[in-house]
Amino acid sequence: MTHTTDSTRTNLDTVCSVAGVSFKNPVVMASGTFGFGREYGRLYDVSRLGGISGKGVTLLPRPGNAGIRVYETPSGMLNSVGLENPGIRAFLEEECADWEKLDTVRIVNLGGGTVRDYAEGARMIDEDAQARAASGRKAVDMIELNISCPNVKEGGMAYGVKTCIAREVVREVRAATKLPLMVKLSPNAEDIADMAAMCEEEGAEAVSLINTLSGMKIDARRRRSVFENLYAGLSGPAIKPIALRMVHQVCKRVNIPVIGMGGVSGAEDLIEFIMAGAEAVQVGTYNFVNWQAGPDLVDGVERFMREEGIRSLSEIRGIL
Repeated sequence: MTHTTDSTRTNLDTVCSVAGVSFKNPVVMASGTFGFGREYGRLYDVSRLGGISGKGVTLLPRPGNAGIRVYETPSGMLNSVGLENPGIRAFLEEECADWEKLDTVRIVNLGGGTVRDYAEGARMIDEDAQARAASGRKAVDMIELNISCPNVKEGGMAYGVKTCIAREVVREVRAATKLPLMVKLSPNAEDIADMAAMCEEEGAEAVSLINTLSGMKIDARRRRSVFENLYAGLSGPAIKPIALRMVHQVCKRVNIPVIGMGGVSGAEDLIEFIMAGAEAVQVGTYNFVNWQAGPDLVDGVERFMREEGIRSLSEIRGIL
């Protein structure tokens, strides 16, 4: 596909602002689907993107789940990766040198099993950011707090299900860092609009949603789940109507920016999230279908704007 040149897009305003951070366009790659950007950087210039949310990191390294990790479903995908990652220290030492070179918004997705894990992880990221800033460098623009992680002290229930449990995590992480904080919400929350409102109350500057829906696949011949952990996260086009509805509900409830996600597989899908009120949109599973998803979506949004006579995304944001 031929991509548009800078000269053809100068009259279009695609800039988005989230938590005081400016994104050149609304296309942001979702955590867990883009690594830390290095591999996709061999396929196209990732600086064309509005932003990257890196692979989720935790205080200590995690090996991830055993057995099958990804399984295709009708109009979607189930994943049971299990937050495999090198740990925060390795991320800061080995990945951030490359992130410093990227001309796009760089978001660290932070996971944890206890409140202490979350807070200590945020503190480490913040200290590293301050040290780099002292020498005129920058590798991280914001933290995305993943509260869909299992709470190891509450029998494995995800932090993001009950607002009262999630509040402590958001509060402690907010106190541990001066970086802009965005909270990634679980669709399994008892009331996702209440959860978003709590995040705003506790000082989060943005929320992102939705994370994957809990799903299952049974191997009828073997008479067992295909996943060692029984359940897995469902993503892809199948979840888009649910994601769109939840984004719209949250946008009506809070005054902070919302980044939408869930089932985007084309520019008009992305535009729908903006019309529902999202400031920007994350893209996940589509990266596995189309290795050029990033530039194709950037071009597609600009093409839609030209065809519809839209000069700025602010003209259609939250139009419903």
